[in-house]
Amino acid sequence: MTVEALNAISKVAGGFGLAIVVLTVIIRLIMWPLNTQQQRSMKKMQAISPKLKDIQNRYKNNPQVMQQKMMEIYKENNFNPMGGCFPMLLQLPVFILLYSALMSPQFMQLAGNSQFLFVNRLDQTLKSTDAISQDGTFSVTAKDHFSTDKFAFIAFDNGTTEKIKIHKPQQTVQIQGKLTPGENVDLKISLDDFDLKFSQLDKIKSAKVNVMNSSTREFEIINFERNGSLLVASVPTFAAKTNYNYDVLLLITLFGATMYLSQKIMMKANAQADLDPAQQAMQKSMSKIMPVMIIGMFVFIPIPAGVFLYMITSNIIQIVQTVIIDKQLKLEDQAAKKDVIEAEVIDKDKK
Repeated sequence: MTVEALNAISKVAGGFGLAIVVLTVIIRLIMWPLNTQQQRSMKKMQAISPKLKDIQNRYKNNPQVMQQKMMEIYKENNFNPMGGCFPMLLQLPVFILLYSALMSPQFMQLAGNSQFLFVNRLDQTLKSTDAISQDGTFSVTAKDHFSTDKFAFIAFDNGTTEKIKIHKPQQTVQIQGKLTPGENVDLKISLDDFDLKFSQLDKIKSAKVNVMNSSTREFEIINFERNGSLLVASVPTFAAKTNYNYDVLLLITLFGATMYLSQKIMMKANAQADLDPAQQAMQKSMSKIMPVMIIGMFVFIPIPAGVFLYMITSNIIQIVQTVIIDKQLKLEDQAAKKDVIEAEVIDKDKK
């Protein structure tokens, strides 16, 4: 569904790179109320934090009473301790859905070789091979394995062809014998891997299957021929050569920079005055260390440029949202204080 949405947006936006940016903006705008709720919860936590600290110090030897008194504070201030976490949890499925879509064979086939600004290909990772999709050969190493698309085009012995679902795309294609770079790789698919009735299996003549090298993300449309209870194909290969894509390295660096800036602005907007120097130092240290750790992790984990484009765009929007929502909440707080002062003045005048 997400891939189809990206495809539809790309036709209006003029490219898949812009489609990723536009879809990210749309999702973040839809979730704006959740982000507002999250920051409002953090602000409220700041306000009641000194009281909670006093309760913890006073009743540290009586956990049951401590919990009771803390719940009283929550109730008096209409505060939900999970209020700050719940919006974040709701955003996780969206992130996973988008990430899965951008990593999927469907997206790689549809838009993998798209360019955007300085990014040469949206499907490239930091380390890639010299593989070229749909050239009839696979760029391989001895440890590679293969997967398929969700569907295959099955040709039956009566001359008809149907689009048939594959049960387990990640496990369908098996290598016969040994995978040796430079030699043909023999691939096989069991007839039982197709979503067909048992009576239809014997009528299968051949199949056209989109096969992907799970390591290099290269895909080829392979014609499999019937051989007993299997469909088999032999595909030429050559030894893969590793390339380093510095455009992806720049994306990783931009992601780290935007993440650091986002954390810094978030900490400033939700700074707690009652934190001791050690806690403040720890927060500042973590805000610097985390981006570096994540950048280091992404250097070794193969993530396509399109995913980084999504994460950078999301970070930038998060920065803008944090600043705008913080100003909005400050104005609300000032208005509330003004109302309290005016009410006190009116009470004095009445007396």
